[in-house]
Amino acid sequence: MTENIDPKTSTSNVIIVLVEPAGPLNVGSVSRVMKNFGLSKLILVNPQCDRTSDDALKMAVHGKDILESAVIVDTLPQALQGCVRAVATMGREYSGELPLDTPHTALPWLLAEAEKPVALIFGREDRGLTNEELNYAHKLVFIPTNPEYPSLNLATAVSICCYELSQSTNLFTDQNIPDSEIAPLDAMEGFYQQLESLLLSIGYLYPHTAASRMEKFRHLYNRAYLQTTEVAMLRGILRQVEWAINRKNSEKLD
Repeated sequence: MTENIDPKTSTSNVIIVLVEPAGPLNVGSVSRVMKNFGLSKLILVNPQCDRTSDDALKMAVHGKDILESAVIVDTLPQALQGCVRAVATMGREYSGELPLDTPHTALPWLLAEAEKPVALIFGREDRGLTNEELNYAHKLVFIPTNPEYPSLNLATAVSICCYELSQSTNLFTDQNIPDSEIAPLDAMEGFYQQLESLLLSIGYLYPHTAASRMEKFRHLYNRAYLQTTEVAMLRGILRQVEWAINRKNSEKLD
């Protein structure tokens, strides 16, 4: 199913998330680029520089308002609270299971959610995002570059993605999925934590391998784009299983 959405309005719900940015020049440049392409929501996760420094403000130019109103949080999950879709960018080799997309193919999907917050995540200048952080994304974006010099400046990567967002006039939504009901990522995180706790308690997971096994579950459920009511149903099942286990254990003690 395809729908046309005016990019001037559809980008209003897009949040640019920078994870531990270290360079004030980059942070200021990102604010300027966002202003160029009509984006206004910036979240800095544990920034390693001062967003109000002279260097940052100098590079922001007319994007100073974006820089000054940027929200600062401690962790990536906090930055993604309320978001229903997330795309993470990466500039290094990836050994996980999620397919890699180009900005041209992945970002229209991000914009197809026209009302609720969505996130475009960028990693650290020197090492990008960790595998654990990549697990919070539904899709991964890789910007093809010359293999002889593949490293992209953070602000440049943001510029390319913002440009693609502005050009995404023919947008699509997933068939048979009401976008307005897709579960926020923080609700999904609560489900994952409950699922991991239960699987550890029954011995399906072991503490030393739980992270890698849960990564597969995250990929599985992230591909499904679960609705809020579906997440509630799954969590209800987990609670019932926990109750049944506790009851059985209690009867054994009696």
